[in-house]
Amino acid sequence: MKRKYVSVVTLYDLAGNISPLFIVWDNGVKYKIDRVIQRCPASLFESGGSGIRYTCLFNGQRRYLFLDENKWYIESQS
Repeated sequence: MKRKYVSVVTLYDLAGNISPLFIVWDNGVKYKIDRVIQRCPASLFESGGSGIRYTCLFNGQRRYLFLDENKWYIESQS
């Protein structure tokens, strides 16, 4: 799997929780995240350490969105 780094528009609530709202590709196309199904800790073997994996529904697809410290990425098969 290859990492595709993306920009993400987020909401930080008063408790400090992060909710991704939109994914913005490098060409400027913006996709609304319809729903966050799950949020869980994830081991990030390539970079070492850990991050957060969000299981999201957007653009009619179920995809994993990762937050690795302060960078967001989606894993792609290409």
